[in-house]
Amino acid sequence: MIPTAALGLALVAPLALPQEPPGPYRKLLTSVSENLHVERWRLDATDLGVAIDAGWSVEKLTLHGGRQEGVDLIVVDNGRLRIRVAPTRGMSLLDVRAGDLRLGWDSPVKEVVHPRTIDLELRGGLGWLEGFNEGLVRCGLEYAGHPGTDRFVDNVGNESTMELTLHGRIGNLPASEVMVLVDRQPPHRIRVRGRVDERSFYGPQLELWAEVSTLPGEAGLRIDDTLTNRGPAEQEFQVIYHANFGPPLLEEGARFHGALERVTPFNDRAAEGLEGFDVYPAPTPGFVEQVYCLRPWADDDGFSRILLANASADLAASIAWPREQLPYVTLWKNALSRAGGYVTGLEPGTGFPANRSVERAAGRVPTLAPGQSRRFTLDVALHRGTDEVAAAVAAVEAVGAGRPTQVDPRPEPRPQPSKQ
Repeated sequence: MIPTAALGLALVAPLALPQEPPGPYRKLLTSVSENLHVERWRLDATDLGVAIDAGWSVEKLTLHGGRQEGVDLIVVDNGRLRIRVAPTRGMSLLDVRAGDLRLGWDSPVKEVVHPRTIDLELRGGLGWLEGFNEGLVRCGLEYAGHPGTDRFVDNVGNESTMELTLHGRIGNLPASEVMVLVDRQPPHRIRVRGRVDERSFYGPQLELWAEVSTLPGEAGLRIDDTLTNRGPAEQEFQVIYHANFGPPLLEEGARFHGALERVTPFNDRAAEGLEGFDVYPAPTPGFVEQVYCLRPWADDDGFSRILLANASADLAASIAWPREQLPYVTLWKNALSRAGGYVTGLEPGTGFPANRSVERAAGRVPTLAPGQSRRFTLDVALHRGTDEVAAAVAAVEAVGAGRPTQVDPRPEPRPQPSKQ
């Protein structure tokens, strides 16, 4: 064998190729395709070998007893914030807590109700309320809003009628695929992701990938959803993000803040309180809900912002999102007694919560072409202390600086549902 040196050839070290950063940690907890269901599971920073200041954990458990038998719950603790996600209930957020500050409320519904025990058609289409206790629940997808009659094209191509139930089906559909992902690289975002399908033969074939995520140590979270039409034809859809707040944020003198282009009372009852629509009364037995239809302004980057602050303005929660994705906001004031459900809803959406027939006539029912997707991203933050709340309020008010607000004294005229 002839030595390499004798041939005049230099030894060259192998070329060092740059290494790809490791992908996120991934744990599949539920999978229809793999016939998988993990009953209990837990992960923390130690398990992952990630050295960060804020200790965090993710835990999966299954609830038992009563109407919550078999409900899956995922609890994310980022070291500052505790988020409870219910994959069995359409990936809803049961609540979000930072100490005594929370996204959530004290509903008369005390259990995390399994959808199989709910009849959505109960009480004239109000059965959805039997499970309603979430801090944030998605309304949709084929339809959202008030129950009542609407039209559709049936399996033989004829226009027919159907009875819609309150706020659609998505909040009562269990997720088919559920996983937890944690970025191994800073800032180590923690994600809970699930796929919820609203499918029917001769009906909608809508697929929602729903995700909630947070960073270790932050006082906020992100909702990042993608809705896709998997059907062969154009499909209507509606989405409302029904974020609900009770005490300690909600109290007498609590205030809603938003940079608004237009304010319209939903009905005559709402018109009665139009002058003080942004201020909340104390719990009032027998209070009849008031609903306001809002069109928000957006900042130079296209983002709208809304905020709820308590009376002393030292506790608050805010929501920011691209207005193009969700052009409308519903403000729901439900100042019942504490036992009856003292709560307010701040609800960005593709439209308002009237029956779909009304929303369609107003041009607020969008469509998806076959294979088309729409993304919805919302950043929710909790604020504590007068300085932090003042800064958050200033950020909201800056969006509307110098812009007028049109206040309509009467509700928007509504067409009657078609009768076939």
